[in-house]
Amino acid sequence: MLTKAQIDEYNDKGYVLLPALLKPDELAVLDRATQDVIAGEGPQVMREKDGKPHVVYGMHLLDPRFHALARHPRLVAPAEALLGNQIYVHQSRVNAKQMGGAVVDWHQDFGTYHRVDGVPEPKGLMISIFLDEVTCCNAPLMLVPRTQHSGIVQEARINEAAEDHAAAAKFRYDISFETLDRLVREKGLEAITGPAGSVLFMNMNVVHGSTVNITPLRRVILYLNVCTVDNRGTTFKRPEYLAARDFSPLLPLGEDCLSRFAAA
Repeated sequence: MLTKAQIDEYNDKGYVLLPALLKPDELAVLDRATQDVIAGEGPQVMREKDGKPHVVYGMHLLDPRFHALARHPRLVAPAEALLGNQIYVHQSRVNAKQMGGAVVDWHQDFGTYHRVDGVPEPKGLMISIFLDEVTCCNAPLMLVPRTQHSGIVQEARINEAAEDHAAAAKFRYDISFETLDRLVREKGLEAITGPAGSVLFMNMNVVHGSTVNITPLRRVILYLNVCTVDNRGTTFKRPEYLAARDFSPLLPLGEDCLSRFAAA
């Protein structure tokens, strides 16, 4: 369970990082699941210009190990504590930040979820699970703290010139440089780093992005974007691997929900 200091940090800055929350044997299970899904084909697999897989959406729908991850008690309990309600998965994905891969421009997740998916309120989290150590070198997630207090950024627009427009960016409302500059001058800028197994819980209104990975160091992050069960999408313009149809609450499994796959 989260401490009062951790909850206060989330309420203030819009995020809290729990270092090494998952154990090495659990990470090994998730790494094997990652290799299996990125080797797949289908519209849920987004690729770099050179054909390498970059993002696989709907991971919790594709593999029982990711299905279990979404119900891991060490993820569900903190999320419910921060949001004050039960949660469902609005979107999940494997993000393999390949060397030389695409930049992810500055945005708020709620920008898309509200405008495209009809999610009414920013009552949700981006839960980021580090499969690898994330350092200042291998393209960490960067964010503007406290921007959850600013509400939805109205200046955001879909950028048809974005490098990854054919994939995620065709639904992503990118934030202009002028607006980003103002927000960073007002609130600062932070890079989120930590050892493998760390888990970031971030408010879905926090402005964030990531740059290109120009190192040979792998950087795989698993994302579970969750909303409270009373905060459902309503438009269904996007396929289920991008936006939920199942709003059932995530009921936590046992502590061994991932490690049992290692034993098998």
